[in-house]
This record gives sequence, C-alpha cells and structure tokens, in this order.
Amino acid sequence: MSQSRSQSTNGRAATVVAENPLLDLDFRIPFDRIRVEHVEPAIDALIERSQAAIDRIADGTDEPTYANTLGALEEACTALELAMSVVGHLEAVRTTPELRDVYNLVQPRVSAFYSAIPTNADLWAALRAFEATGEATRLDATRARLLEKTIQEFRRHGAELSDEGKAELGRLDVELSQVTSRFAQNTLDATNQWELLIADEAQLAGLPASAVDAARESAASRGLDGWRLTLQGPSFIAALTFLDDASLREQIWRASSTRATRGELDNRPLIARILELRKQRARLLGFDDFTDLVLEDRMAKRGATAAQFLVEMRARCESAAAKEHETLLAFRRSLEGDDAPELQGWDVAYYAEKQRAALYDFDEEQLRPYFSAEGVLAGLFEIVQRLYGIRVEEHDMPTWHESVRTFAIRDADGRHAASFYVDLYPRDDKRGGAWMRPFLSSVPTGDGQPPHLGLFCANVNAPIGDKPALLSHRDVETLFHEFGHLMHHCASRVTVRSLAGTNVAWDFVELPSQIMENWCWERGALDLFAKHWETGETIPDELFDRMLRARTYRAASMMMRQLGFATTDLRMHREYDAERDGDIIAYAREALTAFTPTRMPSDYAMIASFTHLFASPVAYAGGYYSYLWAEVLEADAFSRFKQAGVFDAEVGRAFLELLSKGDSEDPMDLFVAFMGREPRVDALLERAGLA
Repeated sequence: MSQSRSQSTNGRAATVVAENPLLDLDFRIPFDRIRVEHVEPAIDALIERSQAAIDRIADGTDEPTYANTLGALEEACTALELAMSVVGHLEAVRTTPELRDVYNLVQPRVSAFYSAIPTNADLWAALRAFEATGEATRLDATRARLLEKTIQEFRRHGAELSDEGKAELGRLDVELSQVTSRFAQNTLDATNQWELLIADEAQLAGLPASAVDAARESAASRGLDGWRLTLQGPSFIAALTFLDDASLREQIWRASSTRATRGELDNRPLIARILELRKQRARLLGFDDFTDLVLEDRMAKRGATAAQFLVEMRARCESAAAKEHETLLAFRRSLEGDDAPELQGWDVAYYAEKQRAALYDFDEEQLRPYFSAEGVLAGLFEIVQRLYGIRVEEHDMPTWHESVRTFAIRDADGRHAASFYVDLYPRDDKRGGAWMRPFLSSVPTGDGQPPHLGLFCANVNAPIGDKPALLSHRDVETLFHEFGHLMHHCASRVTVRSLAGTNVAWDFVELPSQIMENWCWERGALDLFAKHWETGETIPDELFDRMLRARTYRAASMMMRQLGFATTDLRMHREYDAERDGDIIAYAREALTAFTPTRMPSDYAMIASFTHLFASPVAYAGGYYSYLWAEVLEADAFSRFKQAGVFDAEVGRAFLELLSKGDSEDPMDLFVAFMGREPRVDALLERAGLA
C-alpha cells in the first residue's frame, strides 16, 4: 500500500495499519492473528521504515563510526526481513489464492528495495568512509569480518556500477524475484492438480499396507471412493518403489517428470528467462557467468573449481554405478527371463527394492513400525541432549495449523536458548519437500543472549485412524537432517546477526544437517527411539544387521544421481547459450543422460519442477554441488565421533563450538579446528563402500 493509501480517510486502511500484527513482530509470532489484509500495508510501512534508517546512515553528516554505519545497517531492515519471512512462510505452508496474490504484489517491492541498498551511492560512501577510520582498523575479528564481507557484498551487488548499470540491476532483480516466485507456485499447483484414483484395490498389488491405507485416507478426505495416488512425496515414492503394475508406475513417473509443463502452469519458458536474467546479472557485475558470481563467497570460490570437484567424484564412482546397473538388469532377467526389456526410469526403484530384499533379506517397510513420528522426535531430542547437553521440551506458541507442534531448547545452564516449530505432514496448501527456516537470530547482549526462533517442515505420512504416523527410515533421516540445520541456527553465539547461524557459505551449510543423518544408522542411537509402536520392542538384531549390510546398496548409483543434478546445474549456468543450444529442457535432459543408465523419454522435463534451482533468485542455483561437497565434510567429521564414541560429550562440545561460530570465521578454518586437518574425500567413499 502506498503512503497515500495508508493515510486514507476511509478509516479502514488506517485501522489495518494500526492493528497490524506484522508491523511489530516479536518472539511470539501471532500466526493466529495474521490475515491477508495485513500483508500489503505492513510491508509498505516496513519498507518505508527501513528506507528511513538507510537514509540516516547515508546522510553522512556525523563522524562515521561502527554504530552509525555498519552497526546501524545491521539493524535497518530487521523488522522488514522478519515480516517477509513470516509472509513467505505462510505462502509456503498455508497458501490461498488471496495470500498468493498479495505475496506476488509485495515481493517485487521488497526486491526493488533490497536491490537499491548496495547501489545507494551515499550509503556506499558512508561505508567506505568508515572503512578508512582508525576505529575500523581496531574492530574485533567478527566485526572486521563483517566489514570485509559487507564491502565485498556491495561490490557484488552493484555498488560500483554506473547509474545506468544500477538501474538495470534493479530491474533484473525485481523480474528475477517475480519469475522465480511464479516457478515455485506453478510447481505447487501442478503437484496438487494431478491425482490418480484407483477403483480396484487389486491394481495396488505390491504396495505396502501403510501406503494402501494412506491412499484410501487421501481419497476419503475428498469424499471419493477408492484409493488416491498423488505426486506428493510419500505417495509418489511408495508407488514407484512397490507397485507391481508397471503401467501404473509409468503413468505416475511420467506425470512427475513432466510436471509443470502444460498450460498456465508451464515452467519451461520461466526457466529460460531465469537463466537469461541470471546471466545478464552476472555479466553486468563483471563475472564470466552466474556460478562465478554466486560462488565467490563460498568455499569453492569459482564455478570451475566446483566443476572439477564433480569430475573427480564421477571418476571415483562411474564404473561402480555401471556395474550396479548391469547387475540390476541381470536380476530383472533372472526373474522374468532373458527377453525382459531394458530398465526404464519407472522400473529402477521397483527392481532395486526387490534386488535389495533378495541380496540382504531386507525390506525397508519392516522398519516402519519402529519409527512413529512421536518416537523419532523424542529420540532425536534425547540424542542432541547427550551430544550437546541441551534439553528440548514442549513450548506453547501460536501456530498456523493444528498439527504444528512447538518446542523450546534449554542449554546446559537451563537458559532458554531457542524455540522452534515442527510441521511434519502434507497438505494441499503446503509445498512439498523438507526445509528449515530461521525466523529470528539473536546476538549476545550485556544481559545474556535472547532465544533464537526457527522451524523445520517435512512431508511424511500422516497418522491414519488409530495408528500413529509411521515413518520410513528415509523419513527419519530427513527429520534428523532438518534438525541439524535447526541446531546450526539455534546454537549460534555470534555477536553479529548477519554472520550468525546458517548464514554461512552454501557449500558449508549442509555439513551440520547431513552429519546428523549418521545417528540414524547407529545402534545405540536407534535404541533410544526405534521402538515398535505396538509392542515397544527395539529393532531386532537380525533386522538391524540386514539394514546395515544394505546401507551401501547402489551407493554409486545414488552418487551418480547427485552428480547428474549438480553437473546439469553447472552446465546450465556456465555453458548454456539459448541461441546455440536451443531448448533448455532438451539441453538439461542431454546433460542428465550422461549420469543415468536408463533412456529418458523425449518429453522428460524434471527441471521444470526443480525448485532447488529455480524457486528463488539464487537458492542452490550454481551450487547444487554443495550437497556432495558437504557430504565429504560431514563423513570426515563424523569419523571423529566414531573414533571417540558417537555420544562422546567432549567431541559433542567441540562440534557445538563449530556450530556456534556461524560465519564469524572462515568455514575451512572451522573444519580444521574441529578435525585438526583439512577434509579427506576418502571418508565419504569408504562409508559408501567405494574406496
């Protein structure tokens, strides 16, 4: 809402502003009171408030100090940042057409505001003036790092461009925010739009009872008879892994791989535009390509370094992956005869699950009764208590849905260190996948440190009837993964907010999350929470042994899959030229083909719903390699836990110290401080059985 509208004499708009909960958010975010009509007036008012703070810094009439330049800039946009984080979160977990419309309305304004900060000539002059002062040379290490990174960030975002260049950069940033938001919304709508209603239960042969029950519940929730299959994670994965009916598997696989490619929800032209906007932005700022721009402040530094890392990793696992595919095809033909056809994309998970069961006498569904959602959370909290000396307890907070739970973290001294929300189950108004969001990062003050606030979301099978929510082992790993991100956020003791918690290089940010997955494979950890929901018994020894033996099954193929995504990401952002290379979907399909043993249909368009790369202006674009990069780091770091004992308190305290540092120190220095040396790639390969 413009200033003139916010001061309208009709009274209603003024009342909305005066009573607007988004204007003065505090630790207890009033999710139960936030309404669609609050969004536009609040965001406009907060932009105006933030701009006034920026103008005071840029005024330059006072002697420049940390407090009136860099420190003031740290605080200038905190209220706006939190409000937009809350609105963006609600659009992701409780979207409505009205909320989406107003989010799409305000987001370009916010993007334009943020884009203008580093291109503000007077603000840049004020920062450079402070940089030249004696106080700047005497800053403590954290504030000195903030100054250095701020100057670099301003340069990367156009501070030294001409006026014409700055205007062009602002235009690119606004359009990029609009197009990527549209991509995310199209993906959600396309996912929800597709369903397959099964009338005859016999067609579901092979599907585990838990998935059959979930499909019936899904249909009943919409007043339908039969069994409803969808593209949401729990339904899709179960169908591709277990359905005996190959025609159904193909139908579901093709629906997923062509998602968001039709009609008003067609993301294909959006991808081409996003790539072009990113390329233009990088060239305008003096970089060869988008990867060099986004990686300059990450561990890899340049796109070429990331690409070389992927080449080296591929060389270590490509032949093993080819062998895995050969044995899988041979296994299929041992079941169906020598004339059984080549494996297709919709066959791999199905036959792989059967081969795994044959090789290791292991069916992952046998584990599901031991993983109730409640038990998994309780075990997760017990594990981090043993590792870090913290305590997690229920904490009453307003939420956005009745299924959302809230908790508090207390440190070893009983101090309220953080609170967080947990949103586990799929909904039609909630986007897919799993993620963590940091709402509030606090910094130490003279009175101590206020608590942090964050959340993690997932989309696992919901409770059905009298049964609790029963998770797959992969779901358990997902919850541990997201809680690892949350711990990184909540453990922060950094004195500068923008360097706190997960505000680290994106090829380092997955270390704290991925390392947590290791405890899902440790007997001592599993015995804390993996208990049969009916009998209370722990996982039998023979089942646990089979689970461990199967851990490295098709490890090379899984690594090749990640290498394919990461390589395609880099090729699109480093090498793709629309005039020379033509259709981006075909280009990406060709890039992925080198990493997959199955033939891809001509309409295969997975990247049309690849939200990791295209659902925000940056996200993992140019940086999808970070998952494997961080996996090398975490596999090596976990070896210290393994050597000392997975619950060793001393090692836990040392890792908590790493978490507490955020980005106040160089990430490689933090790793070396923890391990006593630089990382070894062999640790990951050894764990995967590929060394």
